[in-house]
Amino acid sequence: MDLAPRTSKELLRKLRRLRRKFEVVAVVCDSKSVARQAAKDRRVDLLSFPPRKAHNRFFDRAEAELASNALSCLEIDMAPVLYLKEFPRIRLLSNLRTETAIAKKFNVPIVISSGATNEHLMRNGHDYAALATLFEISISTGLRSLSEIPGSIVERNRKKLCSKYVAPGIQVIKEGEDCPDK
Repeated sequence: MDLAPRTSKELLRKLRRLRRKFEVVAVVCDSKSVARQAAKDRRVDLLSFPPRKAHNRFFDRAEAELASNALSCLEIDMAPVLYLKEFPRIRLLSNLRTETAIAKKFNVPIVISSGATNEHLMRNGHDYAALATLFEISISTGLRSLSEIPGSIVERNRKKLCSKYVAPGIQVIKEGEDCPDK
């Protein structure tokens, strides 16, 4: 589920309503307040920053520290790397280099997604991993960012969506008649 809230209050309201219905929740961070709230909320899996607003990319050291503590990941859509031309592409690559360096420093996992809106923007995983080297991500890390990391997010959240899940570290083992009363 991709959420694009305008305010942090709207984000909290949507998370309360939708988190238990979807395996993966991504937040498009169009403002600094939304980015900060999303980074510190454990219900958010992916932080996504729109490529069209290079000056409005809010993934900085403070954001990375919050995301690291909340187990959120930085999502990088590869489609803009393919369709942007000239200076906008150069600016995007520069921003992505900076953001990936910050994410690595604070151990924030990076998820690479296609971001494709049509079949012409689709590529295979190795192509995306090769493109990720443009912003200082190795091929092996790029491949992990395409498969292992998203897979671990889905696995972790499926456990949370299970009816036996109560809270982090707590789940129902037995219930009903075979449980002794005290």
